[in-house]
Amino acid sequence: MPLPHGTWPSPIGAALAAAHDGHPEYVGFVGDEAWWTAPRPTESGRRALVRRRPDGTEESVLPPPWNVRSRVIEYGGRPWAGARRPEGPLLVFVHFTDQRLYAYEPDAPGAEPYPLTPLSTVGGGLRWVDPDVHLDRGEVWCVLEEFTGAGPTDVRRVVAAVPLDGSAADDRKAVRELTPERHRFVTGPRLSPDGTRAAWLAWDHPRMPWDGTEVLCADVTADGTFGRPVVVAGGPTESVAQAEWAPDGRLLFASDRTGWWNLYRADPDGGASALCPREEEFGGPLWKIGQNWFAPLDNGTVAVLHGRGAAVLGILDPATGEIVDTPGPWTEWASAVGAHGSRVVGIAAGPYRSAEVVELDTRTGRARVIGAAHHDAVDPTLYPRPEIRTFTGPGGRDIHAHVYPPHHPGETAPAGTPPPFVVWVHGGPTSRTPLVLDLEIAYFTTRGIGVAEVNYGGSTGHGRAYRDRLKEQWGVVDVEDCAAVALALADEGAADRSRLAIRGGSAGGWTSAAALTSTDVFACAAISYPVLDLTGWGSGETHDFESQYLESLVGPLAEVPQRYVERSPATHADRVTAPFLLLQGTDDVICPPAQCERFLARIAGRGIPHAYLTFEGEGHGFRRADTVIRALEAELSLYAQVFGFDRPDVPTLELEQ
Repeated sequence: MPLPHGTWPSPIGAALAAAHDGHPEYVGFVGDEAWWTAPRPTESGRRALVRRRPDGTEESVLPPPWNVRSRVIEYGGRPWAGARRPEGPLLVFVHFTDQRLYAYEPDAPGAEPYPLTPLSTVGGGLRWVDPDVHLDRGEVWCVLEEFTGAGPTDVRRVVAAVPLDGSAADDRKAVRELTPERHRFVTGPRLSPDGTRAAWLAWDHPRMPWDGTEVLCADVTADGTFGRPVVVAGGPTESVAQAEWAPDGRLLFASDRTGWWNLYRADPDGGASALCPREEEFGGPLWKIGQNWFAPLDNGTVAVLHGRGAAVLGILDPATGEIVDTPGPWTEWASAVGAHGSRVVGIAAGPYRSAEVVELDTRTGRARVIGAAHHDAVDPTLYPRPEIRTFTGPGGRDIHAHVYPPHHPGETAPAGTPPPFVVWVHGGPTSRTPLVLDLEIAYFTTRGIGVAEVNYGGSTGHGRAYRDRLKEQWGVVDVEDCAAVALALADEGAADRSRLAIRGGSAGGWTSAAALTSTDVFACAAISYPVLDLTGWGSGETHDFESQYLESLVGPLAEVPQRYVERSPATHADRVTAPFLLLQGTDDVICPPAQCERFLARIAGRGIPHAYLTFEGEGHGFRRADTVIRALEAELSLYAQVFGFDRPDVPTLELEQ
């Protein structure tokens, strides 16, 4: 018998979705072994480090409570590096709790991790990211983030060398700063094959790394110090996402100088040659220090992630510009790729496969899963069935989206009853939503609720012109695009016009809240760790990395202060008429609870049904299984109450007036 949309029974519960939350990250080689970090949502959300032994078994390198995760620029980045010695591997990693660098010999009997860096009581302390172990020099090169005061912007970042003997564990002076040049942001330095030069990226406020970065190169002297760096690529309006040395000593870099992140090789005369000029992306937004989209191979070819609206792994021959893509069911590769000899390792997923660690043998062209193998947690016929769509927005502009209609092989709805639909808004906003299996989406679609992921104007993956649509238009273009997709689905009869919702976290939370205060499209919203007050967020209420992001997204605060006021949902809380759910981590320093509290104070007494749930110990983005479960069930209960269907299988969300 047909059941109304929203009431379908589903075997995909919140606990199942939470158990599969997250994906592997930061993959690389230690000798012949592939290692990577992996989420552990049921272990307080820690990040484990996993290695694949030669016999094919996966092994956790560090037991709880070790948490391999950096907080540099708060979003972190590559938190580990390893080197193979005759007596076994040497691991260097960042422990999340104290942010110190540690060294560990996992194959040495009775060995324990020992600190390489000291603690600091100043501000956020000393933090480290993007390490690179140099055994011959007896040190690890990395990025040092050092707080100089109590404020979030009282901070400096430098490329530094830390002794591997532990002598810096109690002595900050034992850390060598490798260059006197000062930039607000840097990536870890990479040493040329002959050991004579180092290269890294740098940029300064108010630029974000997708606006403009420089590739710096310096000579390395016999005593290990750097000479004066010179700029070899990039600039204020050219974003270089990554730079690496090829085995022949030539420098490769991914630049968007043509409007697309393409791969280049630096020429001796100071110019550069495009290796495969295409209207595709061979790079992406550098949200985390140490992300990478390409890896040079010993035979002169390059493993590249490339595509338009997606990223697939291919092998590029620089001599011909030809790319041979990796066979298999994977349609999306994460910005983490490593190479060793003729082997390439990465993290790949697809619309019907969760993220897996995949190895490609470039000699045979064979790709195989070597870690975090996908296993169907439920009957795969229950998985969402995505539609890749391009909608038309205001002014005829394209809007890219993934549409997931309600889907359950054993359930149907009464004829002529369109389903409720939820627009999912990604964070960033300079980012995108990949087309991959997500059990949180299945949690809703198997219950008869549709989902539309909107890669609104400003998203990456479609060239610089597409992402520049959001310049000074945040809160306008993103809201218009999300509303346009929702209304188009309703006009097609695919969605119920009276039962449209919007949800998002961080920048997606901003767009969701802004949609409630500037449109009448959505009947309710689920808003997580959002930006709500631009003036506060743009004048000291967030971390250093994004502290001047609004200069481009909204406009210079000093020149257009009223725009910050007018765009803010907190300013127009009196316009909110739809129910909403607000979710917030108490330890969030990127979008702090104060933003939510001010917004709620202006809602108080207006009779708008709402709920505010806070989660102790959670920061920006939820990592603990119990948090994800509570958030999902609360969101479903909100939709049930607003859209008028029963869900007795989840606790009723208490809505205040």
